[in-house]
Amino acid sequence: MLEKKKAKTVIQRPDVVNNVESLNHRLEEVKAAQRLFATYTQEQVDAIFLAAATAATKNRIYLAKMAFEETKMGLVEDKVIKNHFASEYIYNAYKDTQTCGVLEESQAFGIKTIIAPLGVVAAVIPTTNPTSTAIFKSLIALKTRNGIIFSPHPGARNCTIEAARIVLEAAVVAGAPEGIIAWIDEPSVELSMEIMKAADVVLATGGPGMVKSAYSSGKPAIGVGNGNTPAIIDSTADVLMAVNSIILSKTFDNGTICASEQSVVIDAKIYEKCIVEFRKRGCYLLDENEKDMVRKIILNAAGNINAQIVGRSAYQIAKLAGFECPEDAKVLLGEVTELDVTKEPFAHEKLSPILAVYKSVDFEDSVNIADRLVVDGGIGHTSVLYVDTVKAPDKLKVFEERMKTSRILVNTPSSHGGIGDLYNFKLLPSLTLGCGSWAGNSVSGNVGVKELMNVKTVAERRENMLWFRTPEKVYFKKGCTSVALQELQCVYKRKKAFIVTDAFLYKSGFTKDITSQLEEMGISHYTYFDVTPDPTLECAKAGAAAMAAFEPDVIIAIGGGSAMDAAKIMWIMYEHPEADFADLAMRFMDIRKRVYGFPEMGKKAIMVCIATTAGTGSEVTPFAIITDEKTQTKYSIADYSLLPTMAISDADMMMDQPKGLTATSGIDVLTHALESYVSMLATDYTEALSLRAAKLVFDYLPRAYQYGRDDVEAREKMANASTIAGLAFANAFLGVCHSMAHKLGAHHHVAHGFANALLITEVMKYNASEAPKKMGAFSQYQYPKTMKKYAEMASYLGLPGKNDQEKFESLIAKVEELKACIGVPKSIKEFGVDEQEFLSNLDLKCEEAFDDQCTGANARYPLMSEIREMYLNSYYGKESKWY
Repeated sequence: MLEKKKAKTVIQRPDVVNNVESLNHRLEEVKAAQRLFATYTQEQVDAIFLAAATAATKNRIYLAKMAFEETKMGLVEDKVIKNHFASEYIYNAYKDTQTCGVLEESQAFGIKTIIAPLGVVAAVIPTTNPTSTAIFKSLIALKTRNGIIFSPHPGARNCTIEAARIVLEAAVVAGAPEGIIAWIDEPSVELSMEIMKAADVVLATGGPGMVKSAYSSGKPAIGVGNGNTPAIIDSTADVLMAVNSIILSKTFDNGTICASEQSVVIDAKIYEKCIVEFRKRGCYLLDENEKDMVRKIILNAAGNINAQIVGRSAYQIAKLAGFECPEDAKVLLGEVTELDVTKEPFAHEKLSPILAVYKSVDFEDSVNIADRLVVDGGIGHTSVLYVDTVKAPDKLKVFEERMKTSRILVNTPSSHGGIGDLYNFKLLPSLTLGCGSWAGNSVSGNVGVKELMNVKTVAERRENMLWFRTPEKVYFKKGCTSVALQELQCVYKRKKAFIVTDAFLYKSGFTKDITSQLEEMGISHYTYFDVTPDPTLECAKAGAAAMAAFEPDVIIAIGGGSAMDAAKIMWIMYEHPEADFADLAMRFMDIRKRVYGFPEMGKKAIMVCIATTAGTGSEVTPFAIITDEKTQTKYSIADYSLLPTMAISDADMMMDQPKGLTATSGIDVLTHALESYVSMLATDYTEALSLRAAKLVFDYLPRAYQYGRDDVEAREKMANASTIAGLAFANAFLGVCHSMAHKLGAHHHVAHGFANALLITEVMKYNASEAPKKMGAFSQYQYPKTMKKYAEMASYLGLPGKNDQEKFESLIAKVEELKACIGVPKSIKEFGVDEQEFLSNLDLKCEEAFDDQCTGANARYPLMSEIREMYLNSYYGKESKWY
């Protein structure tokens, strides 16, 4: 069932636009709204822009599912990414761009430039990207004070209109005129032509016929040309990266991005090696008979792309052609030699996971082949070169000069690279890609808020800046708490402390030593002790209210993850009572580009976290987990504003942990180490910490579990392990095991550490595949290498194995041995979760886990169907082999 995130409808339009008369009436409304909108200030426009981007982001899954159900093209999960990109990345790119008022002024020369909107934009939307393109065009229109009216594709009418409606409602609530966004309810060729004639400018995305009509409308048109992207793999290229990048790109939403590779040109010296890698990673090499069968269905009778193959999977296309291929085949590879697009369908744009493969004699021949494919079928659009830019800079120079394309991508997956800001952060994000005068377009760059000239852009793949962020001070060593707390008086000059803990610790007198020391230092204090496991929003609000009444200048969280999580949320509410929790919990693809910017913390109080369990590592992380008690949804809040000022990891505070808590918190530490080590965001800085934390857990958790307070060394080493792992995942993040564990805990009340333990080996097997269905997309992550990294960890731990797979299996066995040692059941069912209850909301858990903030860092990009399979395998204790 599709469920929109926004509950209230603020726009009521009983009249339907289905003929020329109703269209003219609607156009007048848009023009009137735009004239008013043109008078708005930059501050007003930016507030509307933010509200619209936020609404689109929140509804990304809903719109993706709706688009898939209506068009049957692509993958829901990839459409989620496109919707998220169209809101988050577009907002991030233009949030600080001036689009109103005086741009430049010189008193001396008597000149000034003033920014003015164009008027009303006629926006034609394709069936391949029906919601993301609508979001993108709505946002850039709102940012520039233009009105916009949409002509949806008939095959995607409902989802395009819904996307426009969601953005419009949010914009109106934020102050935009009600008629600023409009659409044709029942699209037709006649009505599309009418809006193009009546508007001030046409923003056209779609097939060549539609774009030609836009340029023939008599109004300025910003349109695009055909995409027929060739990708050259040069003899100097990193073959593994090139092949995986092409597969990542070509399978993205089943090839519906116009910039996706249509042909790959491979130097003869590495041809066989590349073909082996393609096949190894799930691509299907067509034989001569199968190629002929596919040729017959690529184009229709008019010589255009056959709509039946667009956005379909390789398996579906093979069935349509009349033969069988593996159901999980990623791409159909057709080895061909003919370059004439009128004679060879494989040389044509295909918008599906069909890839033409050409063997070249040498680099010059590769460039000649790519040039012919571009000139005949995709001039002006996009071309790709995989090459060693250090050893062969002259080849890159030749490619730059020869290619008549507006986007020349180097060592970059073209679907992701072409739309900008993912693999090169100076290439503007856009879902409308101009092809310049080569293709008869008015623009040559990625369409955005400013389009002035043709630009030929060369975008080399680059890694974004990385960081390692920690609390200001981290104290560790048995007995360090009293020394650390002295700084509240002598360094930070604090006067009032608000303590957040749970009832057990408070009533058992556990906090007495700390409050006594505060009194000795002349620091008054108040203790809030109503924190429960899996703290709720209600708990956080109550604590924040008490905090506001007491007005502390230091907050001290004492306890496990629950106390620290609750304290962090209270801290936000205390410092910024106006903050909206839904915004705080908003998902992001890149923490540096999120739509919602966290408020500055620490103006009223600093945060001190004192851990009493060796588990969550929350004392050194920017994360907090909170549960909405009304919906039982568990949210992961993440922002570096939440890093505590001071973290204290003192084994004296952990000596009396009961066995159950020792087990669940200890196995949580191991999961942190395992997931952060293979995260896409892992670095040399975090990997060292992950390895050390894992070794400490394997060496000391069994002792801490068996002997408790009698083994002081084991308690202290586990305290260290917890904090070290926390430092690792605070910077490398986690993965899909935690995402699934969050939902298992929220829906079935499984303790978080045990939830991770019940899932971790299944997730490790899933992640270990060297040819996954989908690889995570992050610029520093070049190709699947999780198996290798698990093997590295096994070697560090001294585990046996002659090769990576044997070492990995030794690591799996080691984890299972540890789980058995501390009493973790072998399956979710054995743990005691009712089967009917587990299965009844399985699909919901899968979607929620997919949408969890931890999922984005997972090295293997999980499909919801794969999450479902992992849940089922873990529930029944079924043996699986993903790798």
